[in-house]
Amino acid sequence: MSWIIYQVDAFAERPFSGNPAGVCILDEAASERWMQDVAAEMNVAETAFVTPRGDGGFDLRWFTPTVEVALCGHATLASAHVLWEERTLPVDERAKFHTQSGVLTAWRHGDSIRMDFPSEPAVERDAPPALRAALGARLSFAGKNRMDWLVEVADEPTVRSIRPDLAKIVELEVRGVIVTARASSPDYDFVSRFFAPGAGVNEDPVTGSAHCALAPYWARKLQKTELRAYQASARGGRVTCDVNGDRVVLGGRAVTVLKAKLL
Repeated sequence: MSWIIYQVDAFAERPFSGNPAGVCILDEAASERWMQDVAAEMNVAETAFVTPRGDGGFDLRWFTPTVEVALCGHATLASAHVLWEERTLPVDERAKFHTQSGVLTAWRHGDSIRMDFPSEPAVERDAPPALRAALGARLSFAGKNRMDWLVEVADEPTVRSIRPDLAKIVELEVRGVIVTARASSPDYDFVSRFFAPGAGVNEDPVTGSAHCALAPYWARKLQKTELRAYQASARGGRVTCDVNGDRVVLGGRAVTVLKAKLL
């Protein structure tokens, strides 16, 4: 048997920017071992596996090169993009994904894609010594949700200059650490970076699910519900965030850069 696999740059306006995701559309569910092996072979932050359901929706699972994760924004955006681009789903129809984090929907909005995700606010906590040591920066806020630590630092240059001790981040036994600050540029409200070495991703280029924590944090702080974000990794990417109660609508563009036959 063979399957078609795609590589899509998500939260990207052009190829070779944003966050690359693998997308594999299956006829029926595959074994976890096989999906993990494919994700390791793709060796991008996440590879998504999409399986049609009888109700018109899709089962969606995400794997890093080393583990399965409970929520992934950029690979969800990439999956919806592929479904519409390949006409598996009509372009005017919403994509409905059944996931470990509940039902997620995506729809086209002009030349971008919007996704309805659960809000994942971080609850303020004292930063453990390993977190402070890993970042080597003064923290003005530290909080944790079910997946990650979220910390705010002084300013955008601090976010951009951080070179974390990845081994100490692994000691924290969370998916990853989100570092954020208010943006220096008027084009954005806030900037961030995301480090997840324990999940096999030292630094993720653009992390949709991290914005499920970032958006409610900055919405509260800036007293606004529509936010423009930039993830300041080497590749970089733009994310729009609309906060609506316990949901966050994330937006961005996607570009397919690879279509191959998986033997």
